[in-house]
Amino acid sequence: MIIFKSHRLSSNWIFLPAGLLRRAKSGLPRLCMLYHPDKHRDPELKSQAERLFNLVHQAYEVLSDPQTRAIYDIYGKRGLEMEGWEVVERRRTPAEIREEFERLQREREERRLQQRTNPKGTISVGIDATDLFDRYEEEYEDVSGSGFPQIEINKMHISQSIEAPLTASDTAILSGSLSTQNGNGGGSINFALRRVTSAKGWGELEFGAGDLQGPLFGLKLFRNLTPRCFVTTHCALQFSSRGIRPGLTTVLARNLDKNTVGYLQWRWGVQSAMNTSIVRDTKTSHFTVALQLGIPHSFALISYQHKFQDDDQTRVKGSLKAGFFGTVVEYGAERKISRHSVLGRLSALESHRRSLKIKLNRASQTYFFPIHLTDQLLPSAVFYATAGPLVLYFALHRLVIRPYLRAQKEKELEKQRESTATDILQKKQEAEAAVRLMQESVRRIIEAEESRMGLIIVNAWYGKFVNDKSKKSEKVKVIDVTVPLQCLVKDSKLILTEASKAGLPGFYDPCVGEEKNLKVLYQFRGVLHQVMALDSEALRIPKQSHRIDTDG
Repeated sequence: MIIFKSHRLSSNWIFLPAGLLRRAKSGLPRLCMLYHPDKHRDPELKSQAERLFNLVHQAYEVLSDPQTRAIYDIYGKRGLEMEGWEVVERRRTPAEIREEFERLQREREERRLQQRTNPKGTISVGIDATDLFDRYEEEYEDVSGSGFPQIEINKMHISQSIEAPLTASDTAILSGSLSTQNGNGGGSINFALRRVTSAKGWGELEFGAGDLQGPLFGLKLFRNLTPRCFVTTHCALQFSSRGIRPGLTTVLARNLDKNTVGYLQWRWGVQSAMNTSIVRDTKTSHFTVALQLGIPHSFALISYQHKFQDDDQTRVKGSLKAGFFGTVVEYGAERKISRHSVLGRLSALESHRRSLKIKLNRASQTYFFPIHLTDQLLPSAVFYATAGPLVLYFALHRLVIRPYLRAQKEKELEKQRESTATDILQKKQEAEAAVRLMQESVRRIIEAEESRMGLIIVNAWYGKFVNDKSKKSEKVKVIDVTVPLQCLVKDSKLILTEASKAGLPGFYDPCVGEEKNLKVLYQFRGVLHQVMALDSEALRIPKQSHRIDTDG
């Protein structure tokens, strides 16, 4: 559906179907004849016809303007709603209009950037649960309270950062962190200023200080060397009681193909190392292989992640890491549990410990819970680290998450219905008026179609259909659109474009915010046909595949 602003009649927004707009010029005579006030003698019908006739006339005026027509053809509703077209020079080509649209869009994004701080945060809570599996019952059986396993929080880390765009090319970044482990802790604060120097690169100055470390001065540089290759360099000076400790990290990356990137990294300083890796990311998978040679750690890594193409964006992952420190095997999964939340679980089997990692991403915030289970290989720990989170997730999803999301959706739908109740009532009255005006025209169309055994709409319904037995409690919300569809029949054909059918003449939305379908029972060549189409799905009838099998 496309929205037009009426400058001649009122300041209200006028709704017209996208299909009508695309065919307005060719179909204008027919619509004008249908809605022309002089064809109706009844005073009430005459006033309704005059209002609908004016709407069609205004749509024709918009499409008659080459600029607004080009805007609609390229960007549709989004382009027509963009502010700033009134100052654009007339008689521009589609290419010039596209450039102007992109410029207006960039200006709007810049205004939005100036009001956004883009906060990011991480909260990590380390849990020691080894007493669940490694208990010293014989030695501590007389100790008070030893009958229950002791689960402790042995470390915590909190970090937060915000960004403040100063200009279109300058951004200030403020970040801080607090950490504690086994009773000892510390914190730091950092300030960075980033400038985009060109379309190919940017630079960043960093200043920091903390209670455990002295002042920090750093410089980051990013540069696109070629369209497929870029380099990043980070150099820093850390001041401490032991003196100045310099550090340098350089990363060179190249796109090997549209889904694969190769990296070369060199790090010099406290933990010097050289690392090379290849990352392949596609729509259904993510694969990484890496090799590092360094002091004190050298290792080889291979990891794979499979992405399921479902609504919950489920991902299953596994990795193997082997080096001088031992071998680490990790496996787990993550799933989207709400619009802004992703829950992940990862089990880690290391040479000297078993752990479970739970991560929750909520918008730009990350909550991480590493749980230390045992220091030795115990089948019970491996089993509970694998099966326990799965059972807990499915129980929470069925008993808590799903009912909560359903209640939130119902609340949003109810709020949307209340806010649009007046508008929907108006649209319903307009649709009923349009149906009354169509009656005589539909009668003539049916007579013509019957005379040549053509297309007759027997029944048509639009709205929400409930077919699933598990949804018997939900109400069916449909309206009869037999007359409006028959009115759109021309030469024994009915063609609807890919747009919401709520904007068609004689239609309105009976269930705002919910999924809708169009169900049509029609007769062609004396044979019954039936079809059900999605709200925004294109529909063309008659078709042989719609034929009802009377033999069954």
